[in-house]
Amino acid sequence: MGLWDFVKGAGKAIGIGPAEAKEPEEAPTPDALRKEIEDLGLKADDLKVEVEGDKVKVSGKALSQEEKEKIILATGNVKGVAKVEDDISAPDPGEPVFHTVVKGDTLWAISEKTLGEGARYKEIFEANRPMLSDPDKIYPGQVLRIPAK
Repeated sequence: MGLWDFVKGAGKAIGIGPAEAKEPEEAPTPDALRKEIEDLGLKADDLKVEVEGDKVKVSGKALSQEEKEKIILATGNVKGVAKVEDDISAPDPGEPVFHTVVKGDTLWAISEKTLGEGARYKEIFEANRPMLSDPDKIYPGQVLRIPAK
């Protein structure tokens, strides 16, 4: 089990429509977060999502460590979420490595810092698909998954 920090005011706005009188910094509903995970094609058996203030707890059984990490990121990189507590089991457990994007970061620079070579930026891009659709579209506050060296 882990507790991961995210930038509450950064991220994708979901579950916030004109019929809802929410501020974008409020955490979305569990149903909206579950839908976001499903829309990205991520799966976990017995997936449960609970929201308490700006903290989200996700639990279930992921098919792999990679899938577990992507579920954490898909949940945490949503506006209004400041922390994700994960209780997701995976068959090949390991300690996730995440990087929070700061102003001026590029995937190349992040790759140099975390993987030792800027040319390996494509590995970071692929490790964050389907959440990333373009290697040039990252933003400050976004948390990215860093693949194993």
